Amino acid sequence: MVYGQIFHQLSPGDCFINVNVGGFKQRMEHTVLQRFPQTRLGRLLCCSSKEAILELCDDFSPSDMEYYFDRSPRFFCYVLNFYLTGKIHLVDGLCVVSFFQEIEYWGIKERHLDFCCSNKFHELMELAEDKNFDEMSDELQTCSSQSSADEVSALEENVDMFEGSWCADVRRNIWIRLENPGYSTTAKAMAVASLSVVMVSIVAMCVHSMADFHQVDANEKEIENPVLIFFENLCVLFFSAEYVLRLAVAPSARKFLCNPLNIIDLMSVMPFYVTMACGILDEDEGEGTDLGNVGKVVQIFRLMRVFRILKLARHSAGLRSLGATLRHSSREVGLLVLFLSVGVSMFSALIYCVEKESQESELQTIPIGWWWATISMTTVGYGDTLPVTFAGKLIGTLCIICGLLIVALPVTNIFNKFSKFYQRQRR
Repeated sequence: MVYGQIFHQLSPGDCFINVNVGGFKQRMEHTVLQRFPQTRLGRLLCCSSKEAILELCDDFSPSDMEYYFDRSPRFFCYVLNFYLTGKIHLVDGLCVVSFFQEIEYWGIKERHLDFCCSNKFHELMELAEDKNFDEMSDELQTCSSQSSADEVSALEENVDMFEGSWCADVRRNIWIRLENPGYSTTAKAMAVASLSVVMVSIVAMCVHSMADFHQVDANEKEIENPVLIFFENLCVLFFSAEYVLRLAVAPSARKFLCNPLNIIDLMSVMPFYVTMACGILDEDEGEGTDLGNVGKVVQIFRLMRVFRILKLARHSAGLRSLGATLRHSSREVGLLVLFLSVGVSMFSALIYCVEKESQESELQTIPIGWWWATISMTTVGYGDTLPVTFAGKLIGTLCIICGLLIVALPVTNIFNKFSKFYQRQRR
């Protein structure tokens, strides 16, 4: 049974329904609505109770058989045109998002858009999605960025954490100046001093690797350059004092130790103390079987001094934006790795098939083909391995072209995210 059989007996007027949309009244034939049974008005014809009717409209009058909808009467004129023609058109002056919500309410699908409005609708929806992404980026940036304004806001929220602790006022003032370079002239001077020491440490590390600055003793044994040792010790002393001071005045030691920038600070000074401890153990043990292993550990920890370069992130909006971009681009990075993996696997097998018979070619195994396909698809091209046959060169050309296309697809989205994060960091 349908609604007409429930509320009153069928009459000649039952082939119509009365619709009231925001004060605009219209009688509509059943035959017209039955052409589109999946729409909201079409579904009204199949309702078997008043409760089911009220799920589709805002109010209902059984005596007048009139359905009330609290929607835009202006847009409903376009809905009427849709039932008559089977096509819906964009409404001039109406936001595309509101238009989409209206057609979704009335149960009209996007495929019913006329060809003259379809392309424009999709273009406007893409623009709306871009604006929505901007708003999402703002929210993500508020949560993830370490900009000065965000840090000051976080500090203000944590003011109560200093209350009741030892030297609360002094710790609060030092903490703000260490964490927010824009707070005062003193804070700026401290930030410049920290950045200068980081740069000196990086330069000293680079100079230490140059043979011209190596020195030897009377026994022709290589020794450390005293000037470089002085600068190294000075920088480590500054970094250690800065880290201990930050930890001492931090409102929450647990949050401080879990902060990525503070972990980098710890990793930048730890190799110095581990190397020193290994040196002391080396002198105590003298010549032993574990001497070579200790030396390797020392070399590894010396290489870990490269973490000091990451300390620049504390003073660089660009590096912080890069970190935020990578955190929020895991899907794009995963797609990039997937695309490259598929391409490398395919082209390495192809190049092996056409090059294995050539004695001059070095591409005699698929693992070597992986290396060749990787440097070709990423357009690095070291030139250490290359195809020599005509078929191999043709495959190499296709490999490079596919690599350009594969890398460009997700990288564009990553770059757009980085641009938006960086603009907000600068603001």
